[in-house]
Amino acid sequence: QVQLAESGGGLVQAGGSLRLSCAASGRAFSVYTMGWFRQAPGKEREFVAAISFGSESTYYADSVKGRFTISRDNAKNTVYLQMSSLKPEDTAVYYCAARKWRTVTSLNEYDYWGQGTQVTVSS
Repeated sequence: QVQLAESGGGLVQAGGSLRLSCAASGRAFSVYTMGWFRQAPGKEREFVAAISFGSESTYYADSVKGRFTISRDNAKNTVYLQMSSLKPEDTAVYYCAARKWRTVTSLNEYDYWGQGTQVTVSS
């Protein structure tokens, strides 16, 4: 079992940057693949980025590739999402999620979810 808590959301102007954090409690964080997802009003939740349990592999949605960077610090049980060159269409509630071992991008395959943090990008 793992509990996840996101932080770092807020209001930013287009072109700006934010760094989201997701702190995990529970055991064996280092065996969990971590993912970031987002859900905009009236839209389905979508994949943003994922990182393998040992940080060897990262995956990004095409819409954020080159602008967002996912990373993790297993010593701190934390995963990060550095977001740069933000656009109004990045406005959404951002969720972190966890699953053991295999790195996947489908939200249906993640077992644990945080409560989300709001990111609003103004034009």
